[in-house]
Amino acid sequence: MKITGAPAPSVPLAPPPEMPAGAAPAAAGPAAAAAPLQSDTLAPAMDALRAMPEIDHARVAELRDALAKGELPFDPARLAGLIERFHGKQR
Repeated sequence: MKITGAPAPSVPLAPPPEMPAGAAPAAAGPAAAAAPLQSDTLAPAMDALRAMPEIDHARVAELRDALAKGELPFDPARLAGLIERFHGKQR
């Protein structure tokens, strides 16, 4: 899923008191995303995630058709229960 729209304006942060006046705070936002990962364990997972398509449109169409034809079982009560469990029964 793509989220479109203007990015939030960047607001410079004041450095923490223990930081020297000339030192810049750690980067946040797009520049931070370009920084290498701290963990070698996460690197392969991040590479695999980047290689995946954003949405598998062919699979979505296949599932939509199967649902429409009644070939794929759908239990709305079960789905509602899973949603409620995921959101912690917030009311």
